[in-house]
Amino acid sequence: MKPWRRAAAPALCALAASALVLGATAAPAQAGSGGHRFTFAVIGDIPYGDAQIAAFPEVIGQINADPDVRFVDHLGDIKNGSTVCSDAYFQQIKADFDTFRDPLVHTVGDNEWTDCHRPNNGSYNPLERLDAIRRVFFPRPGWTLGQDAAQVDSQAARGYPENVRYRCGGVSFAAVHVVGSNNGLAPWTGSTGPTPEQSAEVLGRTAAVLENVRDTFREARKRHDRAVVLLTQADMFDPTVADPSFADSFAFQPIVKAIAEESAAFDGPVYLFNGDSHVYTSDRPLDAGSRWLSFYKVATAAPNLQRITVDGSTGVDDWLKVTVDPDGGDGRVLTWTRVPFTS
Repeated sequence: MKPWRRAAAPALCALAASALVLGATAAPAQAGSGGHRFTFAVIGDIPYGDAQIAAFPEVIGQINADPDVRFVDHLGDIKNGSTVCSDAYFQQIKADFDTFRDPLVHTVGDNEWTDCHRPNNGSYNPLERLDAIRRVFFPRPGWTLGQDAAQVDSQAARGYPENVRYRCGGVSFAAVHVVGSNNGLAPWTGSTGPTPEQSAEVLGRTAAVLENVRDTFREARKRHDRAVVLLTQADMFDPTVADPSFADSFAFQPIVKAIAEESAAFDGPVYLFNGDSHVYTSDRPLDAGSRWLSFYKVATAAPNLQRITVDGSTGVDDWLKVTVDPDGGDGRVLTWTRVPFTS
């Protein structure tokens, strides 16, 4: 295993011999704390259905066996949208997550709470399921999952332990709780619109997301980081929808605006990893001329923002291996490869 410990300085990752060191981000940067080449894994929208559930331990084993991988990001949706959101299932996936050897940052998806009102999901109250998700998957706020759990900056004090920030090798990361189903505002079964409790949850969570995003960019600019990486479940720029409706996406607008403004003001590349739409995509959704600028009424283009959607759902057969090279050429700090599953 690769040992992790609390860093004395805020740099989240620093290479010392063969060890990768994770710490917090609040204090000023320390000389020599950045600029390291490292690799992490990204998966999402998995496992879906019985076959993937059975094979998930082998997927984890394959990632564990890769000596390059230093930490893992799961972008949410630990089940499909038509299966029961039971405590037993949550505990089963948590037990699988606990077998990751490296630190695991888990970003919450809509299938495990927002959509649990559906009869085929068990007709749960989604807010009760969200509480359960936080109890099961974030038992130690401010720490990742995985056998070599590592410390991160968390919004647990605000009630959002899933929103975290961390820094590795001169790159700032933020995992933020933004989900499909119009960021949680899609009506629940039997309702024609959001309930007051539903709206209050989305408003509070969105405010926390905006704070986390802006804090990440502020600290990245302060430390002159080479890149910023954002991690969400929701695909706010779904290319598989030919004629998207603003009525189905309006809850994403303040988040998209903030990402655009902060990216445009950042002197370096910004990478947004998301799941949700299930098909691998790499594009620049906020570049000049993009339809998403007018769709979300965004005045500031962000050509330095690159979005990457990971494969997921029943057709997923690979994981994303991402290499960070702060000294990479052509302004590219991150490169990635889709690694086929061996199982």
